[in-house]
Amino acid sequence: MKTKILTVLSFLIVLASFSFRGIENRVAKRNQRTLEPVGVVYIIIDKSDYELQVYDEEGWYATYPVVFGNKDLSDKLMEGDKKTPEGTFKIISKRPHEKWHKMFMLDYPNKDSWIKFNDRKASGKIPKSAKIGGGIAIHGTWPNDNIVVDDFTNWTQGCIALKNEDLDEIGSFVPVGTKITIRR
Repeated sequence: MKTKILTVLSFLIVLASFSFRGIENRVAKRNQRTLEPVGVVYIIIDKSDYELQVYDEEGWYATYPVVFGNKDLSDKLMEGDKKTPEGTFKIISKRPHEKWHKMFMLDYPNKDSWIKFNDRKASGKIPKSAKIGGGIAIHGTWPNDNIVVDDFTNWTQGCIALKNEDLDEIGSFVPVGTKITIRR
């Protein structure tokens, strides 16, 4: 009986070491910060976890903490609600910004955003006079103001904010046209 238990435990240890070897290599890759992502990169922003996750052709590449508009993490309904929109977007421009370090502008509102907006108007969920808004971006913080990200303080008008050094790192390998999925 002891032999069977030891055999099963040994097998599980060997299996676990193979399972985690890929994860360990990816973590080591991230810690080196000298290796670039492989091939096409895309980003998933998870509002519930306050995370921006970068993926490449090999899978997960890196995760960065982010903050949003207001504490209500639901989908953007209309201009002025300070909510971050959900859906699939792309980066349409990257530029420096005088207040928030850099801005990666998203193509919000896009076709899918307009469909959701018009459906909500038609069903009476938002006023007929509501506007969809725009100007949604991934951007940094005020200089030396990383505490808002560290403390998960939602402060934007609906954008996604992250630490300036994280934005610099992402900006070094994320081109215009990168696919961004924002979800809750």
